[in-house]
Amino acid sequence: MADHEHYMRIALGEAERGAAEGNVAVGSILVGAKGVVARGRNLVTSTSDPTAHAETVALRYAGEQLGHTDFSNLTLYTTFEPCPMCCGAILASGLHTLVMGARHDVTQSNWGAYTVETLLELTNKESQLTVITGILTRECADVRKLETL
Repeated sequence: MADHEHYMRIALGEAERGAAEGNVAVGSILVGAKGVVARGRNLVTSTSDPTAHAETVALRYAGEQLGHTDFSNLTLYTTFEPCPMCCGAILASGLHTLVMGARHDVTQSNWGAYTVETLLELTNKESQLTVITGILTRECADVRKLETL
């Protein structure tokens, strides 16, 4: 649990950086055996790229750093539940573990009743990805409330 909190705090720092750049405050990092491999923050607004979510940005950087796209030995820490697009990218990368902070409120979500777990079930990928929740949930929810500049 202590390692999960440590790494989630790094992701929270990325979320704060994203907010300071005018984006929705979400941060992600990819961690391997030797520590942080890549960092990502939401860059949608500042780059005018609708695919530049924190998770996809971190995955892109990891591919550049590692020189391959097999991330089966990595763990993704993200401050907010990945959307369906990001979840698809996570599955395509072969990640084995996803650690989430805050989650979508299904009553206010653009994605309705979507959760990572329902997408895993729908795609028969439950055994591919271990999902860990409840890590610094309050802090991760609070960071999303940061005003973008």
